[in-house]
Amino acid sequence: MATALHIETDLTERAASRGIVIMPSTPTIGAEISGIDLSRPLDDGAAEIVRKAWLRHKVIFFRDQDIDHASHIRLGRLFGDLEGHPVIPHVEGHPEVLLIKGVEGVQLTAETVAPFKAYNKWHTDVTFRARPSIASVLRARLLPALGGDTIWSDAAAAYDGLPQAVKDRIANLDAEHDIIASFGGRVTEEKRAQLARDFPAVSHPVVRTHPETGEKILYVNYTFTTRIIGIPEEEGKELLRLLYDRIKVPEYQVRFRWTPNAIGVWDNRSTQHYAVGDYWPAERVLERVTVSGDVVER
Repeated sequence: MATALHIETDLTERAASRGIVIMPSTPTIGAEISGIDLSRPLDDGAAEIVRKAWLRHKVIFFRDQDIDHASHIRLGRLFGDLEGHPVIPHVEGHPEVLLIKGVEGVQLTAETVAPFKAYNKWHTDVTFRARPSIASVLRARLLPALGGDTIWSDAAAAYDGLPQAVKDRIANLDAEHDIIASFGGRVTEEKRAQLARDFPAVSHPVVRTHPETGEKILYVNYTFTTRIIGIPEEEGKELLRLLYDRIKVPEYQVRFRWTPNAIGVWDNRSTQHYAVGDYWPAERVLERVTVSGDVVER
């Protein structure tokens, strides 16, 4: 059986033969890729290298990619079909491209900056869907001179690091995820009611299996998970606090400092991320395409 080291070495060598460099960002998660021009269509060989690097490193970064919206959409489709979002607005004329202003779509102001700095923003995107997205492609448009980094955490490593007793305890549990938990507070009452109708709360396994890598992944997040099903409420809250804290462990994380025209592509099944809201009153604008999801299986 091939080891992870052999797989990584083989991938690195195949990339190098095409002039592509894959530079790991940390021992656990993240890699920067250079030697690729994303303004042009990738041939099958380059596309395969990008996709394998994405699976291996969970989030991959590209710098100095001055791409247009069509190229952004094409890159997203390398990973699957694209989807919109029920709350976050899109770029005019491009419904596939979400306009991300501020922190997760909330513009920082004198009134919002303090609570957002105190809020635990760790999350996996759109777990309120029955089929949460498998990937996102985020491109920097307007950046503060300093601050506004994004942090990703390896949710498979977070699971691996749990004591065996906790793994046994959560192996067959399910948790509820609800769009209202996050987005309900930023929309009108009418929109809130519509969201509740269109996106009723769903349940997902607390531990999911990655359909392509086979990894076990901790699959609860502070932003959308509301409760663990089938156990007493206080016990569930205590257990969720324990699991949320595992995502915060620095050894599982990579922190990316955005630069103009940088791009980040992450596997939304095996990671959580956190947009650092430390740059107000400067502005931060990014654009994202989101890849449609798959069924979450234990």
